[in-house]
Amino acid sequence: MNKRLITLAVSTALLGTVTQVQAAGFQLAEYSATGLGRAYAGEAAMADNAAAQFRNPAMLTYLEGTQMTTGAILVMPNIDVDGTVSFAGQSTPSSAKDIAGDAVVPNFYVSHQLNDQWFLGLALGSNFGMATELDDSFLGTQFGNEASITAIEVNPNVAYRINDQFSVGAGVRLVLGEGSFGAQAPTSVGPLQGTTLKYMEGDDISWGWQLGGAWQINANNRIGFNYRSEVDQNLEGEARGLGFDFAMIAQGKAPSSHYDGAMELALPATAEIASFHQLTDKLAIHASVNWTDWSSFEKLEAMIPEISADPILVKQENWEDNYRFAVGATYQLSQKSTLRTGIAYDQAAVSDANRTTTIPEVDRLWLSVGYGYQYSDNLDFDFGATYIFADESPIHEHDEDSAMFGGTFEGQVSGNIILVGVQATYRF
Repeated sequence: MNKRLITLAVSTALLGTVTQVQAAGFQLAEYSATGLGRAYAGEAAMADNAAAQFRNPAMLTYLEGTQMTTGAILVMPNIDVDGTVSFAGQSTPSSAKDIAGDAVVPNFYVSHQLNDQWFLGLALGSNFGMATELDDSFLGTQFGNEASITAIEVNPNVAYRINDQFSVGAGVRLVLGEGSFGAQAPTSVGPLQGTTLKYMEGDDISWGWQLGGAWQINANNRIGFNYRSEVDQNLEGEARGLGFDFAMIAQGKAPSSHYDGAMELALPATAEIASFHQLTDKLAIHASVNWTDWSSFEKLEAMIPEISADPILVKQENWEDNYRFAVGATYQLSQKSTLRTGIAYDQAAVSDANRTTTIPEVDRLWLSVGYGYQYSDNLDFDFGATYIFADESPIHEHDEDSAMFGGTFEGQVSGNIILVGVQATYRF
């Protein structure tokens, strides 16, 4: 019984109802408005501006002089969860609408050419993040009613041009992460309704790295490759809730208003291979295949010393590696105007059998358009917009410990998302 109470106390504490549909899992793709306009197709082989280093540091060797790029992308999701909760012999329809709020993802990049061979860069952005909240009226909040993750990266890079054909680049990633995750008893459990079952929050600073390369096959064709390492975060902070209190009482200890604890969170490794092809003086096409090591996200474990000296299994996730496929085109409309477009297919990082209300991961289809305007020899402006179709997918939530506080859930997740980005680049 003690083991069940401990598991209940922290089950689904991490990533409650994640609906970050921009990219798989809680990954963010939105690093620049330029790339947004082409559905991020060919990014590891593109060098439009200083933002290129975030997807491949080797592309710094294609940027002359000193450049500064900054912008932001507005994320407007519309994600719904609908289904039926079965509790105490009764089945009740329940839904949660618009569970992921609007957000702005900012970015800032600088590149500098030291000489013909060496280049430096600095990137400030985010590759992972999410925030969701379910209304108290939803009858499945025992599986998670709120969650947020923010991971800001400070990424200095260096690149070296070996010769006219080959370039390499590398960078260090300082990741500042924080998160909060919780679950509460739904209104169907009478006097316990609205009671916090578990809540955890914490932060951490950790390190990672990236490596990239570029092969200029000829004047019109280029291939780029990038690899970003896994970053292990140990989110240290505090926990509270009824489940933790029960676990303390079961051990003959007095409950507390909060408990010191930590949750391990792996930000997975990623890789991209991309190509760029200048077909005519005006038209270019580009493509990417991206891989993310989501299989490293097998389970969640927490350390709460007051409750247990051993790691506590939070939840068995059983995620799978996913792939993203994108193709895009760039058309030089005039000397000052550039049009972009792209389409992408982003696989879910979880199978139908393992999808839950905790992380309703789905396949996504991107349709993107963009526009670039050269205001002067030194100043460019870029605009991008994307509409993402999120595939309607089933959810089966039967975790026994959480179900004790409100029953099981059968349903589906559906929705869409709109992305709008603006950006400016100045060349010194």
